[in-house]
Amino acid sequence: MAFSFRPLALSLLCLTTAASSAATETPNVVIIFMDDMGYADVSCFGAQGYQTPNIDSIAAEGRKFTNFHVAQPVCSASRCALLTGCYPNRVGIHGALSPKANYGINASEMTIAELLKQKDYATCAVGKWHLGHLPPFLPLQHGFDEYYGLPYSNDMWPNHPEAKAGTYPPLPMFDGNKIVDDDVSPADQCNLTTDYAKRAVSFIERSKDKPFFLYLANSMVHVPLYVSDKFKGKSGKGLFADVMMEVDWGVGQVLEALKKNGLDEKTLVIFTSDNGPWLSYGEHSGSAGPLREGKGTCWEGGTRVSCAMRWPGHIPAGTTSDAMMMTIDILPTLATITGGKLPDHKIDGLNVLPLMTGGAEAKNPHDFYAFYYQNNQLQALTSGDGRWKLQLPHGYRTLNGKPGGKDGIPAKYEQEKITEPELYDVYADISESRNIAAQEPEMVKKLQGYADQIRAELGDSLTPGAKGSGNREPGKVEK
Repeated sequence: MAFSFRPLALSLLCLTTAASSAATETPNVVIIFMDDMGYADVSCFGAQGYQTPNIDSIAAEGRKFTNFHVAQPVCSASRCALLTGCYPNRVGIHGALSPKANYGINASEMTIAELLKQKDYATCAVGKWHLGHLPPFLPLQHGFDEYYGLPYSNDMWPNHPEAKAGTYPPLPMFDGNKIVDDDVSPADQCNLTTDYAKRAVSFIERSKDKPFFLYLANSMVHVPLYVSDKFKGKSGKGLFADVMMEVDWGVGQVLEALKKNGLDEKTLVIFTSDNGPWLSYGEHSGSAGPLREGKGTCWEGGTRVSCAMRWPGHIPAGTTSDAMMMTIDILPTLATITGGKLPDHKIDGLNVLPLMTGGAEAKNPHDFYAFYYQNNQLQALTSGDGRWKLQLPHGYRTLNGKPGGKDGIPAKYEQEKITEPELYDVYADISESRNIAAQEPEMVKKLQGYADQIRAELGDSLTPGAKGSGNREPGKVEK
C-alpha cells in the first residue's frame, strides 16, 4: 500500500479539494537539499541519539515520503537531476565535478529557477552549487537572481586529509558571480550552516511581496564536518549529531521566517538529500538505516533518501507515502503547479502532483526508473511503483561489514561485482538481501526490456555498442 493517513479523521473531500486546487495555486517554493545525509539521519526516519524537530515538523504538517530517490548517488549528478528534471547523463554531467573541470551545466538546459522565472518568481540559491565553478556555469547564469555559497564540495580544498599537496586550490566563497572570500578556512566552515540560514532568511524577508523560489543546499553533512560554537558538543553524541542538530536549527530558521512573514500557508517546502551516507567515514558519516550500502552505489542506501514535503491546504498533514518518486519529477511537477512551460527538449521527469497531494488511488506515471552511475554505467532499474529492483551486472564498493573510519579519516572500501542480474522485491525486502531472480523470471525479463529501452536512449558503457541517441553535451570552456 502506497499511502496511509495520520490522522484517520482527515476526510476524502479535503483530499479531493487539495488535489484539484493545487494546480491553480502559485506557491512560494523552498527546496532544502542536504549533502550526504543518510535515509535514517532525521529523527522521523529513525535517527538515534538526537532529535531534528524542525525537519520532523515538515513531515508532521505535511507528508513523509519513504520511497523517494535521487537519480545518481553522487554530488554533481544528483543536483543536476533535481534542477533540470533530467537523468544527469542525458545532459553530460557525471560524478562530482572537480575544481579543475572545464565543463558544467549547459546554458541550453532549463533549471527550476528558469522555469519559475517565467512566472516572475524571485530566485535564490544558497549553499553548495557543484554544477560548474567557471562563470558560464554559476547560478546567476541559470535563472537565479542571487547566489551565496561554495561552488563545489567543502572537502575540495587544501586541508583535505587524503589528498596530495597541490590537489586542490583554495576553497572560494561566492556572492553572486564574485568571490568574496578566496580562501575559506576551517573557522569559516564552522559558520557555514549559520551563514546559509541567515542568507536564506534575508532572501525570504526581501521577497515576501512576490512569489519566490529558495534553493538551500547545505554543505553539511558532507565531510569535513564543522559546527558552530552554539552547537558544539550539544548533542552529547558526537560531532555528526551536533552537525545534524545545527542543520535542523537552520531549517527552523527558514520555517520561522515563513511564519513571521505570513507566508506559511502559501509555501511548498521540500526537504531531502542529494544521496545516501558516505559510509567509509564511519563516525563522521550518517546512517542508511535498513538500506543496503550508501553513497556511491546504486543499492537503496545510495539512492533512497528521506524526504518530507509541506504545503498547507494541499498536502494533507500527518500523512505518509511509500510511493516511488525521484528528484527528476520535481521540475515537471512545479510546472504543473505554476503553469510554467517545460523546455522544448526532452526531460525524463514526469508530473507526480497526485502522489504529493492525493490518496491511495494516485499512481506513479513512470513505467520504470533507471539508475546510472560512474561513466554512464546503467547499474540498476526499478519498476515505476518502486516494488521491483533489478541490479544489473556491475562493480560496486562496499565495506563488507567492516567499520568505517574515525576522526574524519575514511576506511578503505573493497570492490565487489554483480555478475548476473539480481532481482529484489524491495517492498518485502527493503535491505536487498534476497535475490529472487530465479523465482521471478518474467519480472526480470520485463525490467531487462526497460534496460534495453533506456540504453537506446542514453547508452550504457557496460554494454558494448550501446551509445544512445538522446544524450546532450554539457557546457564547456576551452582551456
